[in-house]
Amino acid sequence: MKMMNTEKATFGAGCFWHIEDEFSKLKGVISTQVGYIGGTTPDPTYKNVCSGQTGHAEAVQIIFNPKIMDYSSLLNFFWEIHDPTQLNRQGPDIGHQYRSVIFTHSKEQEKLAIKSIEQFKKSGKYENAIVTEIQTAKTFYKAEEYHQKYIQKINNSYLSKLIGI
Repeated sequence: MKMMNTEKATFGAGCFWHIEDEFSKLKGVISTQVGYIGGTTPDPTYKNVCSGQTGHAEAVQIIFNPKIMDYSSLLNFFWEIHDPTQLNRQGPDIGHQYRSVIFTHSKEQEKLAIKSIEQFKKSGKYENAIVTEIQTAKTFYKAEEYHQKYIQKINNSYLSKLIGI
């Protein structure tokens, strides 16, 4: 059996439920999982991260096929699904754990992320300054199981109640 060439990407852009759901719909994305990254507390829980004391961001880690969806395209999608001008928040979610951040897994990803930020700064799309951080990816701690594919779970639960199954 031939092995598929895959790469990993990790983004923080507010509540991880939303961004996981958005990225999971893209052609070329093989899998997604939500978790915590970028802080100092080992093996954090959701409660720890929500305290604001861990330094971790809520993030989605993506495994993708670069022959179908390249990293630059993922970056472009990242800019479209959140507001990169909101410091430590997205909409009603406020705190450092909700920051806009790109966690890079290679020098090439870092180079592309920097180029991407520069392009969006020059684009004039945003009235306010872009506050997105770029950090080298360290240990990614998978969030508790009930957070995984949360939007899909809620929608399926809602649909089941709606149609009586």
